[in-house]
Amino acid sequence: MNKIEQTAIVGMGALGLLFGSQIARSLGDDKIYFVADEERVARYQNMTFTINGKKTLFEVRSQSEATVVDLVIVATKYNHLDAALEVMKNCVGKDTTIISIINGISSEKIIGARYGKDKVLHTVAQGMDAVKIGSDFQYTHPGELRIGIIDEVQRKRLEQVMTFFEKAQIPYTVDADIIHRMWGKYMLNVGLNQVCMLYEATYGEVLGKAEAFDTMCKAMREVMALARAEGVNLTEQDLNYYLDLMRTLVPDATPSMRQDGILKRYSEVEMFAGTIIELGAKHNIPVPVNQMLYKKVKEKEAAY
Repeated sequence: MNKIEQTAIVGMGALGLLFGSQIARSLGDDKIYFVADEERVARYQNMTFTINGKKTLFEVRSQSEATVVDLVIVATKYNHLDAALEVMKNCVGKDTTIISIINGISSEKIIGARYGKDKVLHTVAQGMDAVKIGSDFQYTHPGELRIGIIDEVQRKRLEQVMTFFEKAQIPYTVDADIIHRMWGKYMLNVGLNQVCMLYEATYGEVLGKAEAFDTMCKAMREVMALARAEGVNLTEQDLNYYLDLMRTLVPDATPSMRQDGILKRYSEVEMFAGTIIELGAKHNIPVPVNQMLYKKVKEKEAAY
C-alpha cells in the first residue's frame, strides 16, 4: 500500500468543492479530479465555478475516463449515494482508501458493502459554513474532518490519510471514538438542518427565535435517546458541544437542507427524520418532533 498521491472526488457540491480546491491549491491541479456521470460532465464543462469570488477550474472525468486513485472522497447528497457508487467504480483499486463526508450514520456501511469495509475510514465533516448556489461557492470557516477507525486492520490507511491531510493542509482530528462523533454530528444535523428548512431560517435566526431553537433541541434529544438505544452514549454535554459549535458559524449562513428548500430541490429528510422515525419504531421510543418535521418538510416538497 503506497502513500496517497492521486485523489478523486464524487460530488461537486459545497463540500466537494471545498476539499477539492484545498487539495488543488496545496498539491497541484494534477493531483485531483472529479468524477461524474456523462450528463453531469457535460453540464460541468459549460460551468465556470467561483470560490469566494475567484474563478476556479477543475478536471472532471466521466466514469469511463476515470482511473484508479489512492483516495476517493464521496461528497454527494445521501439521496445520490447509490449512483455515486457506480460512477466511482473505476477509481477504486486494491489499495484505494475511501472516505465519505455525507451527512448521517450509514454511508460508510453502504460503501463498505460494495467495496470492502476495510477500505472505508469513518469520517465526519464539521464546523464549515460552506454555501453553494449554482456554480458560486462561498465559505468563511473551512471547518475540519474528524477521522477514525473501527478495526485495527485500517491503521495503516489511517496513517496514510493523516500524512495526506497534512500535506494538503486539510484540518483534521483523529477521533478515538468515531462512532460517537458521527452520532453527535448526526444529532446536530437532524435538529439544525430540518429546523432551518422548516422555519426558512439562518443559523443566527434559529439561535435567536425561541420556537425554532426549542424545536431544534427537542429533535436533537430524540436522537440522543435513540443513540443510547443503539449503544452510543450521547449526553446533554454532547448536545451543548454542538450548540456551541453552531454558535461559531456565520449567523447569516444556512445549512444544506435550507439551501435545498431555497432552490426547490428534494432534501435529505429521509436520512434525517425518516431514519429517526424508523429507529423510533424499532426501539419503541416516541419521536413526535421528528414526525412533525418529516410531515412538514414533505408538505413543502410536495408543493414544488
